[in-house]
Amino acid sequence: MLQNLYIAAIAPNSGKSLIVLGLMELLSKRIGRLGFFRPVTRSENHRDNDIELIRSRYPLDVPYEAQYALTREELQHWVADGHYDEILKRIIEKYKALERHCDFIVCEGIDSSEIDSAFVDNFDTRVANHLSAPVLLVGNGQGNTPAEIVDTVRTEREAFMEADCAIAATIVNRVNSGLIETINAQLEAVWNYDDPVFTLPEDSAIARPTIQEIVRAISANWVYGEDSQLNREVRCYKVAAMQLPNFLHHLEEGSLIITPGDRADIVLGCLTALLSESCPNIAGIVLTGGLELAPSIQKLLQGFRWLHLPIVSVATNTYETATQISHVQAEITPDNPRKIASALGLFEAHIDTAKLQACIAVPRSERVTPLMFEYELIERAKMQKQRIVFPEGDEERILLASEILRRRGVAEIVLLGKEGEIREKIATLGLSLNGVQIIDPLRSPWHDEFATTYYNLRRHKGITEDCARDMMHDVSYFGTMMVYKDLADGMVSGAQHTTAHTIRPALEFIRTQPGTSIVSSVFLMCLADRVLVYGDCAVNPNPNTQQLADIAISSAATAQTFGVEPRIAMLSYSTGASGKGADVDKVREATQLVRELRPDLKIEGPIQYDAAVDSEVAHTKLPDSEVAGQATVFIFPDLNAGNNTYKAVQRSANAVAIGPLLQGLRKPVNDLSRGCTVTDIVNTVAITAIQAQKSDSLVGKRVGGKEC
Repeated sequence: MLQNLYIAAIAPNSGKSLIVLGLMELLSKRIGRLGFFRPVTRSENHRDNDIELIRSRYPLDVPYEAQYALTREELQHWVADGHYDEILKRIIEKYKALERHCDFIVCEGIDSSEIDSAFVDNFDTRVANHLSAPVLLVGNGQGNTPAEIVDTVRTEREAFMEADCAIAATIVNRVNSGLIETINAQLEAVWNYDDPVFTLPEDSAIARPTIQEIVRAISANWVYGEDSQLNREVRCYKVAAMQLPNFLHHLEEGSLIITPGDRADIVLGCLTALLSESCPNIAGIVLTGGLELAPSIQKLLQGFRWLHLPIVSVATNTYETATQISHVQAEITPDNPRKIASALGLFEAHIDTAKLQACIAVPRSERVTPLMFEYELIERAKMQKQRIVFPEGDEERILLASEILRRRGVAEIVLLGKEGEIREKIATLGLSLNGVQIIDPLRSPWHDEFATTYYNLRRHKGITEDCARDMMHDVSYFGTMMVYKDLADGMVSGAQHTTAHTIRPALEFIRTQPGTSIVSSVFLMCLADRVLVYGDCAVNPNPNTQQLADIAISSAATAQTFGVEPRIAMLSYSTGASGKGADVDKVREATQLVRELRPDLKIEGPIQYDAAVDSEVAHTKLPDSEVAGQATVFIFPDLNAGNNTYKAVQRSANAVAIGPLLQGLRKPVNDLSRGCTVTDIVNTVAITAIQAQKSDSLVGKRVGGKEC
């Protein structure tokens, strides 16, 4: 089996970072200790962006210095002295040291800008051969004709073959999307090799630099704005030298305005344009010449606390600043989840990952890391795309997560709320949410129909028609009714609303599955090497015997849905028959009830946590149990124990807690913590989509609402 892979660029600016990220994501679901190595980093003064990108997403317990051999400055010095063999010895030494910590290593080759041109032609081939690594070639299709692309790729591949390199695959990146079919057809006609070739289109969202990348490149100082605006894409830049009325005609969407710091008229004009619906949204302003804004203008800006407009300043003059900005190369940085999502979405949409994975042919690890589990969630959700509704459509984290979900193709998204306010929030955050639906419950043509349905379902509880209409003004009720009527496949809420507000409508008319008496919750606890299921940690304060049994059965079903073999531990302060009392008796009776209802399930209880997870303790306390020591589903006797335990494990063991995941409902509705992160929201949507795939209501959906 292969133990490494070497990624080599066959043209400048080929976008290796995207390929590295896509491969690491693909391999992370199969390999436990996945390593990343660069023979040469870009600078000794700044950390390598690609190493930092990979370290932030695929953690390996080695220092940064272990993931590269030489800096560019060291390499150039050794090349100048003719110490070529010493260079290779250093690379092999550092690689072998890293290899002891890894099951598989992805190596990223050198950039042509990092090495003397006399040495670059055979650097990657020599290093790959010395590391016994097959090579994945990455070409750049930008600005080339189909014939030029095909000729270049074949010529470069033959050069690597002549150097005795083993070729795993070839990827032509940054191709004009309109030429993809033509290039693929021409490649297919001449590609008489066993190793496959793939093409990736240019993606403007990845190719454009962000405000943060430009700020770093020109060493700008922050004047106004917030950190959340740093990942805004800059589509073009405009030098404001003319008078304001003439300048306004040249504004374009995503413009970065470059102007001297004493041009208060331009600054005020840009602020006005940002507020105007008839003008495009600009990305930010760069003030040049080391000139500060007048105090009166600074005071004015302080009053616009809600305005999302980055303003920075530099000491250089306007011409020099514009020149520097024009040379900024876009990167996929660790702190830009939008670009990461775009890159992964592009890779997964255009690369036959099964064919590529077959070329690499790595064995699957039995360990399940948090990243492996999250990858599987995303992949399963994408297999049968579902429509998920967000009642909190104007919440910033929801909008950020929606963009990631859209870019990765995880689910179709519906946002509820006032359309104008949501559009304004999308614009001020600089997001791209084309294709995401926006529905205002107050203006929706479904409102009256929903109110009538709700009245018919709840009039036996004293609900009047007027009350039903009022309830459909509530986004949680409206969103839940969309799920009930198959206009959405699932709902995710709770970033702003309480758990009760989120699940009450579902309890009223979606209701529980047949044979289930209670809606409960679980957390999927992703430890370093496995996934456990904890229930109930969020909904039921003190379940009785029947409810506890139902929670156990529902949790076992949830575990199976997400690939965890259910071995249920009914937790208590006592193990086996050693303890007595009302609390332990409840657990014992619930365990027996589960055995009667579901004799196919493996269950043990009452059992203490240590006996459930530790094989040595289990051998002492319950030597004949098929669950003790290897439990995967943990049922807590009450909410107090469950909630505290999941948080203790999350914090002390650095576990990733995904949830709470609601179970027992006929259709999926899931609750978010009000402290949730964007990643939490993405994972919860993926889980909700997978739950919806399991339901019976997958056909006959209607589509409505307005797209962004």
